[in-house]
Amino acid sequence: MTVYGGIEAGGTKFVCAVGEGPQAIRAETEFRTTTPEETIARAVQFFERRPEQIAALGIASFGPVDPDPSSCTYGTITTTPKPGWQNVDLRGKVAAALGVPVAFDTDVNGAALGEHRWGAAQGLDTFVYLTVGTGIGGGAMVEGQLVHGLVHPEMGHFRIPHDLERDPFGGACPFHGDCLEGLAAGPAIEARWGVRGEHLPDDHPAWPLEAHYLALGLMAIVCILSPERIIMGGGIMKRSFLFPMIRSELQELLAGYVQARAFTEVIEETIVPPGLGSRAGMLGAIALAAREHEERCVWG
Repeated sequence: MTVYGGIEAGGTKFVCAVGEGPQAIRAETEFRTTTPEETIARAVQFFERRPEQIAALGIASFGPVDPDPSSCTYGTITTTPKPGWQNVDLRGKVAAALGVPVAFDTDVNGAALGEHRWGAAQGLDTFVYLTVGTGIGGGAMVEGQLVHGLVHPEMGHFRIPHDLERDPFGGACPFHGDCLEGLAAGPAIEARWGVRGEHLPDDHPAWPLEAHYLALGLMAIVCILSPERIIMGGGIMKRSFLFPMIRSELQELLAGYVQARAFTEVIEETIVPPGLGSRAGMLGAIALAAREHEERCVWG
């Protein structure tokens, strides 16, 4: 059995794993993201101490990143607001230390690939994976291929309508203020209400506002990419009562314009949680490694 390594490199924590897929994870660890030197060293040590020889390793990383294999800075975390992590060659350092093929992509593209291989996007060729947590990011697959383009999609950083009378909060994004992430990610909830989202009760007014902003973001995604399904993960979406609120808001915003059964009749099957749950990112990194190995086998 071919064994792969995966690193879900998050701004808050790193998750490292060895295995073949959801039902065959041989070892897994997680630790807090500190300095690049300390964090990367801990990840490398995890794989060095395992008895298995991994065929390839995948890194699904927080960003922004350079995901272009032809670029001289491929695998680098670029303009992240996380202190100390700007312009860190994450892929290069891991590859040099372990000496195995290393695939690299955004955390959300990795999660999207994992959901396509094993989760809620199996059998689909055009869908979006959106994470809502410390930040907001989206990975997209169109006609069976992950979307990169010039760099990679930044679905958390487009502007959405902001009613300042309803919500006078100025936004928490250090780059754009009141973009989608600046209004609806975890730090925005905490800054607006003075308490972290996980400590707010289900009937708090934060949640209708959150559902409204997320539905506005989904409307833009639906109109631009026309996905067959939108998978919503991340810490905020663990509040499962948000799903029916978002679906209802989205249908109201679309106003019957998108005449697809997915959005008019069975929207509960279209806006869904990850099939892989909170492991989508880690398993996405494993999926990146598997794809890298499979492509190398095909091309020799």
